[in-house]
Amino acid sequence: MPSLSKRLGRVKPSSTMAMNAKVLEMQRQGVKVIGFAAGEPDFPTWWHVCESAHDSIRRGEFRYTAVGGTPELKQAIRTKLERDNGLVYSDAEVIASCGGKHSLYNAMQAILDEGDEVVIPGPYWVSYPDMAALSGGVAKIVPASEQNGFLLRPEELRAALTERTKLVILNSPSNPTGATYSEAQIAALGKVLAEHSCWVIVDDVYEFIRYDGVKPKHLVAMEPSLRERAIICNSVSKTYAMTGWRIGYTAGPAALVKAMTTLQSQSTSNPTSIAQAAAATALSGRQDEIEPMVAEFMKRRDYICDRVDAIPGLHVSKPGGAFYVFINGSGVFEKTKVSDGDGLALKLLEGARVGVVGGNDFGSKEHFRISYATSMENIELGMNNLENYLKGL
Repeated sequence: MPSLSKRLGRVKPSSTMAMNAKVLEMQRQGVKVIGFAAGEPDFPTWWHVCESAHDSIRRGEFRYTAVGGTPELKQAIRTKLERDNGLVYSDAEVIASCGGKHSLYNAMQAILDEGDEVVIPGPYWVSYPDMAALSGGVAKIVPASEQNGFLLRPEELRAALTERTKLVILNSPSNPTGATYSEAQIAALGKVLAEHSCWVIVDDVYEFIRYDGVKPKHLVAMEPSLRERAIICNSVSKTYAMTGWRIGYTAGPAALVKAMTTLQSQSTSNPTSIAQAAAATALSGRQDEIEPMVAEFMKRRDYICDRVDAIPGLHVSKPGGAFYVFINGSGVFEKTKVSDGDGLALKLLEGARVGVVGGNDFGSKEHFRISYATSMENIELGMNNLENYLKGL
């Protein structure tokens, strides 16, 4: 057989998707496993959003659209950015893609050349370094300490930036830690970035899932000098419980969006027409179902953190947003006969029948991640299983 691409040798499959696949396979075989791996809300997509998709079908909107999205979706993206972030963009400065992951990937493909340095605060979402590698970039991980709530300090960012730095990625609230920057902390990072000429990706996918009741100003609104090199990536997946609809979007300089559109025209073409209609309604319509969802997530977060604190050997920093807890499991490595978070995740799957994701691919071998985007019934059962297994060793 002819050889495969050497480029693909730089990356590995997503560990979150791999663990979720193991959980689903065990469940299909009749094994009672509680899945804490998938990062998708367990709430239904809002009814009026679904109805807008039905309306699109009834109108016969089954054809290709413009590569970067329909005029209606582009307008909805612009409406959202102005309403929620105080940012005004034109149609030429926004593009819709096939999910938030696609948006990030296209952006990196559009700006990175071979050997370009990509600064990523750690712990980090598993796909950032691999996306950078597929785009020719070299990830430079800058650890943010657990003692500081996994938040990157301005002086740490400044020390990491070099003349080789082409891109910095910021994500708040964060996957996997739930770390959430305050407005003052965002402003401080913005001042450091203003001193350099690199691109900045702001991954806003969890922006509404935060528990302090505060909606900080956007980085670009506070530091307008970044506008011509800031890339805002977002998605309808988390806020609107629309993971399977696969609509993400990007706002940035027109030249960047044009490059991303060219790339997309030769790969996927447009996102699904019907999903675009639903996303336009979600972004531009009433937003009243976000708050109760966040309140439920906060209830689940508090419950899990209390349960974790009662288990000897485990420690968790209470997250300020998203729907994950990043648990330090190093205190149980010895008795579970493992050496890292990935090993512990396998032990918990086999022994406790809970599917969690080891922290290795997130940038910390001491941790594992639990997603609480599942019912309280599942959470209670899963935490009972986990506690009973660890205390029984």
